[in-house]
Amino acid sequence: MAGPTGATGPDIAGRDRVNMGFIALIVAVATIGGFMFGYDSGVINGTQDGLESAFNLSALGTGFNVGAILLGCAVGAFVAGRLSDLIGRKTVMLLAAAMFIVSALWAGAADSSLHFILARFIGGLGVGAASVLAPAYISEVTPASIRGRLSSVQQIMIITGLTGAFVVNYALAATAGGSTELFWLDLPAWRWMFWLQVIPAGIYLFALLLIPESPRFLVVKGREAQAEAVLTRLFGADAARRKVIEIRESLAVDHKPKLADLLDPMTRKVRPIVWAGLILAVFQQLVGINIVFYYGAVLWQSVGFSENDALLINIGSGTLSIVACLAAMAVIDKIGRKPLLLIGSAGMAVTLGVMAWCFSQAQIVDGAPHLPGQVGMIALVAANAYVVFFNFSWGPVMWVMLGEMFPNQMRGSALAVAGFAQWIANFGISVSFPAMAAGLGLTITYGFYAVSAFVSYFLVQAWIKETRGRELEDMTG
Repeated sequence: MAGPTGATGPDIAGRDRVNMGFIALIVAVATIGGFMFGYDSGVINGTQDGLESAFNLSALGTGFNVGAILLGCAVGAFVAGRLSDLIGRKTVMLLAAAMFIVSALWAGAADSSLHFILARFIGGLGVGAASVLAPAYISEVTPASIRGRLSSVQQIMIITGLTGAFVVNYALAATAGGSTELFWLDLPAWRWMFWLQVIPAGIYLFALLLIPESPRFLVVKGREAQAEAVLTRLFGADAARRKVIEIRESLAVDHKPKLADLLDPMTRKVRPIVWAGLILAVFQQLVGINIVFYYGAVLWQSVGFSENDALLINIGSGTLSIVACLAAMAVIDKIGRKPLLLIGSAGMAVTLGVMAWCFSQAQIVDGAPHLPGQVGMIALVAANAYVVFFNFSWGPVMWVMLGEMFPNQMRGSALAVAGFAQWIANFGISVSFPAMAAGLGLTITYGFYAVSAFVSYFLVQAWIKETRGRELEDMTG
């Protein structure tokens, strides 16, 4: 299956009737998957105290409980494309929605670390599938003239989902008096943080029943009458007939992606463009952004903030992330992808360096670290500036570039490998954080992220080529 940017969407002439109401419904429903992507990823933030007390976890054990979802994400992202070619885009999204519900119910009820890890792995399968299929589905049912903007809604919904999880966790903890305090049915609040995820997941499941299957998938399966009916509703009868013919003809010469495409046919070595994609995918995680989103509450409590204040900081960080993503969307086609990456690398290197310095000033008070005087405020400002730099650059730009930088004949395979690498790097950083913070300290841990951001600046300079304004057919390996 082609990636989100490479998928063939309808290119409808102005004389054809475009049903923008129906298209808006489809986009709104499909991007709930992005919301669930963010929510399922962010709900873990604020539950670590409950997990540690319930399952008697070590620092490394906490890391595995937090990071279990990411292994599921890697598997889900890698297999979702092929599975959707077999049973349909909509069907796989329905399965993802069901996985979100099962994961939420099981994680909240888990009576052991093993059960919790299995529950989160199932949720990760759903997240991985949603991360691939929602933008791909949108690209296959929207006009080419607005496809980029509509696909970009996915990134905003991911951050909105993260922020939504932070808000719910804050409200539950504040109402109960703490994440480990008893709440409804005399069960601790942290369990309800997972159970309440059933509400948006259920909305996603039932909303998917309102949208059609991808017309491209229907043509592939020989169900052209159904495909034409969907396209007619989207774009009118004349455009629908033309589009069915175009899809059928493109399939006749369509290149089936295979991993061998990633190798240079002459040297049999991995193509430079693939290495460039892997650099983007891996370094987006090595700068440590998901530590803020997964461990933010624990991080700020560890240096003297109350649980209530820590959860409020999470909400503020999520809100800033949304604003920064909107700003990136506004300028990415004006100033280019590479300049944004360079701005982000430089900004993150500085702000992470400031955070590392702040943590080096921590004083031990009653056996716990506290940031003295104004150092705590400097750390807070630096952390939020770091979040802004990331979401103005590497956050959205990486996904945009991975979708457009590869030549047509290898886009599907390259996206699968880069996406898998991105989730595995996410897992490694997330699982290692508690042990690194406990064994090496926050100064060295954040110093490592700062060095990664510094190195990423020079890697972008050397390996990344600007793709703004270039046709997909002009990309070379």
